[in-house]
Amino acid sequence: MPSRSVGWSAAVLSQRDHSSVKDFSQVPGTSNRDNDMESHKGLIHEVPQTRHLLRTLQALPLDECARKLRVMPISLTEKSELRALVCRERRGQILSVETSRNSHFQVRLGKSLRGARQGVHSLLTSVQLWHGALKQVSGRFGTGALSYFLFLRTLLLYNVFLSLIINLFLVLPEVIHHPHHSANKISFMGLNIFTGTGILTNSLMFYGYYNYTEDKSCSSGTKTEPCNAQAYNIRLAYLLTIGTGLFATCIMLVYSVFRTLGGSFHVFKSHGNMALKVFSSWDFKVSKMTSVQMQAENLCTQLKEMLCELHSGNPKGKLTTRLIWMALHFTAWGISLTCIFCCVLTVYVFSEDRENVNNIRPDESLLALPFLVCGLNHLMPSVFNMVAWMESYDSPSLCIYVAIIRNLFLKVSTLGVLCYRWMGSIASPKNGTRLECWETFVGQDLYRFLLMDLIFGVLHTIFGDFLWRAFTQGVLRRKRKPAFDIARNVLELIYGQTLAWFGVLFSPLLPTFQIVKLILLFYLKRASLMMNCQAPRKAWRATQMTTLFISLLCFPSFLGAAAGITYTMWRLEPSSICGPFRMLSSMFLAGKEWRKSLETSNPSLTWLSWAYTVLENPLFLFTIAGLFLLLIYIHIQVGDGQRRIMALLQKQIENEGEDKKFLINKLQVLHEQQEL
Repeated sequence: MPSRSVGWSAAVLSQRDHSSVKDFSQVPGTSNRDNDMESHKGLIHEVPQTRHLLRTLQALPLDECARKLRVMPISLTEKSELRALVCRERRGQILSVETSRNSHFQVRLGKSLRGARQGVHSLLTSVQLWHGALKQVSGRFGTGALSYFLFLRTLLLYNVFLSLIINLFLVLPEVIHHPHHSANKISFMGLNIFTGTGILTNSLMFYGYYNYTEDKSCSSGTKTEPCNAQAYNIRLAYLLTIGTGLFATCIMLVYSVFRTLGGSFHVFKSHGNMALKVFSSWDFKVSKMTSVQMQAENLCTQLKEMLCELHSGNPKGKLTTRLIWMALHFTAWGISLTCIFCCVLTVYVFSEDRENVNNIRPDESLLALPFLVCGLNHLMPSVFNMVAWMESYDSPSLCIYVAIIRNLFLKVSTLGVLCYRWMGSIASPKNGTRLECWETFVGQDLYRFLLMDLIFGVLHTIFGDFLWRAFTQGVLRRKRKPAFDIARNVLELIYGQTLAWFGVLFSPLLPTFQIVKLILLFYLKRASLMMNCQAPRKAWRATQMTTLFISLLCFPSFLGAAAGITYTMWRLEPSSICGPFRMLSSMFLAGKEWRKSLETSNPSLTWLSWAYTVLENPLFLFTIAGLFLLLIYIHIQVGDGQRRIMALLQKQIENEGEDKKFLINKLQVLHEQQEL
């Protein structure tokens, strides 16, 4: 090919004219190794093309010469003899480079650094959370089920980070400065664990426990010594801790979106990577039998995914077949949207009826609405799966994407109705009769929803997976187990995480509860996957599944929760008898009061007041949000451009392969004609 030519002819090098072999062993200054290498006859010939090639290679630098020799389409023996011929003329220069102390030191240092980097990378990989369990899941069930558990681990890390900030700067100072608030003793009942009422009402779990005490001399103005508000401003700590934690979580989410987008837009050509996967993917350093079996299962599953991807694609049928297919899809989407509308209407009507008995309801009735919502959220995915069975998708990944979209519509609509209830009917009711501490009630409601979601998840795993597997294998005598429902489980995680993020304002310990919930779900779902499920019939590769999960977690989950918290802090009036923001018209006024007191007591710290004013400005918040969205958009466009360039290069490589086949066929035809 023209791109491979360097002014020499490979055909000349491949000639075998034994009569013109030059005996290089008589050349003075050559070593025994050179003599042994050059003793092979009939490999390099002294013809004008060869001499021109040698002069060309000798004129190149050492690294360029080695690279040219490496890409030449000749045998290794011929390359070795060419390298020996080139090196004879430059022996002094090569020896000086090889014997240089600096070169030796740089080589050793580079090898040591590479070894240290590989060791650190292996150590960090081995100490990752649930590393062995995730490798086992990937080997037996493929990348689809693995993407769910990786997403669960990501959510766990987000909650650990947020919970650490809140516990260090809000919960712990409140325990130190105000160890006990309630004067009357409340008896504990077992039902309080499920409802969040009783003794849990006046606890660190909810908003009403965090009170703000102010020095009377500071408010009256008659003071003889400097004004000292309380040692730890719990009102400002409540505002800044939650805001900082959510802002840091937003940065982590944006970074995760960048990283997953950069890794998901690569062009995966299974027919090009098949040979690499078969011949170059085995790790020969693995010696333990369990690790060998796990690696073999993982490799086998990846090969199945690549083979299924090769044969994927829906062949176009007749016009009648396509019309029937479109009619089935329209019918399925009509049924799904109708079911979602009925569920949302049921939740809205039921929540409005329960609000009429706010102050007289018993503790048992508080669980009615969470029970209804969680029941619908766990029942409707089965209906969507039946509808998807009617559609009969050929691609498993497309079926999962459609199920995720339908479940997302259900979860978002339900959360919209619940947010309207919390921020409308409870926080600012139309009849004017508001609860005494509505923030604590909203926090208890969110706690009940999260707890009920965990209970339904456990019951569905036990009765829906284990008993169904026992029934199908014991009664129906079927050997096949059910497949793992990725769409249902992922949307349940996103739904619970949205409740945890929105509820952190009303229940600061809700992220800690979410940590316990995610750990229980991981071990329960993994045990259920190993015992009750099996790999899907059609293996498929989840190349962009993690990107979709993180994108849904960012929007609408996190942005919706952050918008709800911002609206509550800005527009809704806090309760007048409980919480750190009592006697204020909005939570943001706490920052303004702190700024005024700071300007009065410490004039040297006026720059802090100015910084808080800038941070409090809505234009600044919208600018930051717009900047994040702009960065995401730019990163998406860059990734899309790289994907197109990679696709063009892949197409060019395929065309070059076709050209080589064509030239080989032409050479064979010419050779046959010459023989005839």
